Amino acid sequence: MATEIQSSDAHQSLVATVTTETVPGYETVEVLGIARGNTVKARNVGRDITQGIRNLAGGELKAYSALLSQARDEAIARMEADAVEMGGDAVVNVRMETSEITRGASEVIAYGTAVRLE
Repeated sequence: MATEIQSSDAHQSLVATVTTETVPGYETVEVLGIARGNTVKARNVGRDITQGIRNLAGGELKAYSALLSQARDEAIARMEADAVEMGGDAVVNVRMETSEITRGASEVIAYGTAVRLE
């Protein structure tokens, strides 16, 4: 993942989010702990019907791809908010995992190390 600078509201400072151990051009001055964010998304009946038909013909199941993309974005935003709440400037070593919670519902979790930069 490339370095991304995002601000989700005026009360939060910027958070750099990277999969590397450091943020290029900055020095880590304090490790604050694990920042994490997750979301659970469920399929819906209408989507299951249309995607079931598409599955018979083959190809990408675009509605499911969009659902998982939205879940990843939410998990990352929540992780970044957690890091900001801890006083972090960045989240390093970012990782993501997906698991099935129940039939038709999946959890996406993003986690990394919240740090202060200089």
